[in-house]
Amino acid sequence: MNRYPLWKYIVILFALLIGGLYSLPNFFGEAPAVQVSSAKPTIKVDLATQSRVEKILADDNIGNTGIFFESTGNVGSIKIRFNNTDIQLRARDLLQQKLNIDQNEPNFTVALNLLSNTPSWLSALNALPMPLGLDLRGGVYFLLQVDMKGAVQKKVTSLATDIRSQLRDKSIRQQGIERGQDSITLTFGSTEDAEKARSVLMTSQPDLTWQVRPTGLSPKLVGEFKPTALKEIQDNAVKQNIVTLNKRVNELAVKEPVIQQQGAERIVVQLPGVQDTARAKDIIGRTATLESRLADPIVSTIAIGETPPPGMDVFRFGENRQGVFKKSVIFSGDRITDASAGFDQNQRPAVNISLDAAGGRVMQEVTRENIGKPMGMILFEKGKGEVLTIATIQGEFGSKFQITGQPTTESANDLALLLRAGSLAAPMEIIEERTIGPSLGAENIEKGFKSLIIGFGAISIFMIAYYLLFGTFSVIALAVNLLLLISVLSMLQATLTLPGIAAMALALGMAIDSNVLINERIREELRNGAAPQTAIAIGFDKAWATILDSNVTTLIAGLALLAFGSGPIKGFAVVHCLGILTSMFSAVFFSRGLVNLWYGRGKKVQKLAIGQVWRSQEK
Repeated sequence: MNRYPLWKYIVILFALLIGGLYSLPNFFGEAPAVQVSSAKPTIKVDLATQSRVEKILADDNIGNTGIFFESTGNVGSIKIRFNNTDIQLRARDLLQQKLNIDQNEPNFTVALNLLSNTPSWLSALNALPMPLGLDLRGGVYFLLQVDMKGAVQKKVTSLATDIRSQLRDKSIRQQGIERGQDSITLTFGSTEDAEKARSVLMTSQPDLTWQVRPTGLSPKLVGEFKPTALKEIQDNAVKQNIVTLNKRVNELAVKEPVIQQQGAERIVVQLPGVQDTARAKDIIGRTATLESRLADPIVSTIAIGETPPPGMDVFRFGENRQGVFKKSVIFSGDRITDASAGFDQNQRPAVNISLDAAGGRVMQEVTRENIGKPMGMILFEKGKGEVLTIATIQGEFGSKFQITGQPTTESANDLALLLRAGSLAAPMEIIEERTIGPSLGAENIEKGFKSLIIGFGAISIFMIAYYLLFGTFSVIALAVNLLLLISVLSMLQATLTLPGIAAMALALGMAIDSNVLINERIREELRNGAAPQTAIAIGFDKAWATILDSNVTTLIAGLALLAFGSGPIKGFAVVHCLGILTSMFSAVFFSRGLVNLWYGRGKKVQKLAIGQVWRSQEK
């Protein structure tokens, strides 16, 4: 009656094996480490850089417990693990000094980090520890304010260029364009020209309302953003900044960063495990923009220190050269819709660029008039320009063209990736900053798991004292539930936070509640005079419906929290929902397997060790 077939015990053993294997990495902890990554788009971190790092550390007799090269897409980084924080800090300072000749413009970023101590054989099985949230691991928290006026102003500048081109195409002469904070004003020689321009721009620029205002001999056409268009610009600015920030924090190798919108104009950034706050702030606060300009047709590059031609701008190009460019901008990074690596007609590495319609029109005009002249792509960060490439215009083109001159396919891939990443749509300011040290995070972990262990111990004592052997079965099932929950969280790489530990405690309570229902149902059958074997079978069968109903209703509430919650609420909901599923397996399937294994061996059982069975006086 109470016997499991062999396949069910195989399922239980398999679950225990997988649970034990994937929960194991959480017990190895983390070690202090240093991460080396590129600080400039023209500098690449590769295996040669790793050899250089190894030599620097060896020359100074700084030992390490492992050096790892990682590549995400086309972005590489080197991580070095150490025994303690003293060696970590020494290594960071040494590498910072040796790798960067000019400390004001470093080629490499050397940041403090933490790496898991998980053995390589576990990592090979993709058995990784649970990522810890900011409150448990320590790290940095930033609240960023997006400059909405800056976003609108950037849009105004872009539209002014488009409008000038559109009126030129329609042969409508204008005498000047003035850019306001959220408006554009055009001056014309006659009211007739102003009306013609108004009819053209009402169709081509529907986001603005256009009105002709007579002002003597020079009437003005004023375009003002519609409220819906202003809101769309601001919303898009926040969304684009969030996308860009996600790409930037990859340089810090942060596991499970939290980057989300708060309100209409703010962005929350949480970086668990980051120790180098200054480096994190530097990466988050970048305001990089991409620009394309015409280079000087006579001398496109000069050595550093040489005097550039008058009226030209110079920007760093590689280690010892500078690019010489005209001041006017052909297009900026917000015009790029796609970028991919490829080959030109001579099978040399190149980058295929796609611009939006407005950028394509401007590009067509510029290239038509400058065939055979050099054009460059410049990345601006913190007011300083870094030349990515200088290429010769070989023919007229519009929204689709190639950038040639890349030395390798790898460099073409890197440039395409950078162009796709784009730039911040609007400047941001850090208005709140908090740092949670690793010691405080460790204290939170200690307190959280201490409360979990105390709760588990109290439940175990009560269950064993009240239900005897069946209470022992329940405690073993409860331990299996905790093991499975930790392993599932580790396999899913779900971030564990303090609310997640609270959800674990709740999962333990719900799991033991299921066993209480089963045990009481068995007792009830024994009171009614059922034989022990019959009581076990009926108790598990009839309790299952009640357990299923209660868990499903609670699961629905957890899924609602998961769907509509954010931050700590979502972290709680993830653990809560997974805890319900693992508890149904351990409290019913696994627990019955233990009971069947113990009592199912004999056909006749005289008594069950389930505690005192109180019978009514009538019986």
